[in-house]
Amino acid sequence: MKISRWLLAFLLFCCFSIYAQDTDNTERFRVMSYNTENFLDFKRDTLKNAPDSTNLPGWSYTRYRQKRNRIAQVIAAVGEWNPPVLVGLCEVGNRAVLDDLTRRSPLKELKYSIAHFESPDPRGIDVALLYQPYYFTPYAEQPIRIAFPNDPHRHTRDILYVGGTLRNGDTLHVFVNHFPSRMGGELESEGGRVTVATILRSKVDSLFAINRHAKIIIMGDFNDYPDNRSISKILGAIPDTETPRDGQLVNLFYTTHKAGKTGSYKHEGEWGMLDQILVSPELLSPESAIFTRPDLAHVFSPDFLLENDDKNIGKQPFRTFIGMKYHGGFSDHLPVYVDLYLVKKQ
Repeated sequence: MKISRWLLAFLLFCCFSIYAQDTDNTERFRVMSYNTENFLDFKRDTLKNAPDSTNLPGWSYTRYRQKRNRIAQVIAAVGEWNPPVLVGLCEVGNRAVLDDLTRRSPLKELKYSIAHFESPDPRGIDVALLYQPYYFTPYAEQPIRIAFPNDPHRHTRDILYVGGTLRNGDTLHVFVNHFPSRMGGELESEGGRVTVATILRSKVDSLFAINRHAKIIIMGDFNDYPDNRSISKILGAIPDTETPRDGQLVNLFYTTHKAGKTGSYKHEGEWGMLDQILVSPELLSPESAIFTRPDLAHVFSPDFLLENDDKNIGKQPFRTFIGMKYHGGFSDHLPVYVDLYLVKKQ
């Protein structure tokens, strides 16, 4: 697939106009999360228990390259004139596809660095974080391995933790997640997501124990909605309409989910927010050196990411696969993003 001239021009322009529209005192800091739906290598991945491409009928270099370039297009488009500083990705196959995305697609002009670890997931998929090192410098990168006490042979994606320093000297903690799926039924599979949420919450509590004003962003595909147990009870993420206390988390997409008019994923004709961004209370304080507001969180849903929903009313994500049949779209999920404001050094 050839990248259009307008996209190349757009990406090049972005490189030289980052933050051109910021105020004198703040810089915009966009964070996005995107489940890329099977962004897998076109070659067999010999480093994993499960091969990547051999699980996808008809997967080829041509289709892989189209997928890679479309992901680049989405990331650039989410950024508008300011490319996202942090990009959390789910369902990536290995380090090779991330290197290809950041170094050999049009995205290379944005000079992203990568945080990624190979996980033991049986499907051969991982999570990753792309970041712009000029604005975010990691000092710690860690895969958080998931152990299921009642099923020691079960494996899933790691949680990715990245702690970093912002260019104003502030510290930001980032967690990228892809909770276990709902395969087998929501209630039947809930235990897996509760286990992951419990481990994640313990890591968050350890940060709060060190600094009750810790600045934390948690994002990814949770395979649960904001009012499900794993999010609302175990993680303790409150609605974005409430005032948080120390140690709580705020779900920036709770109100969007309850409205039911849009979402990041469509199932049986109903939109829902499986992809979410949660923040610690300090990030909602306008007195903080980096801050945001709930109204700055959005689902990214341009026409090119959608197609007609022939079975139901309206639109649905233009996905890459329908079952095991190649469909040629972008992903079965829509990206979500939030803008934060970074107070500049005086």
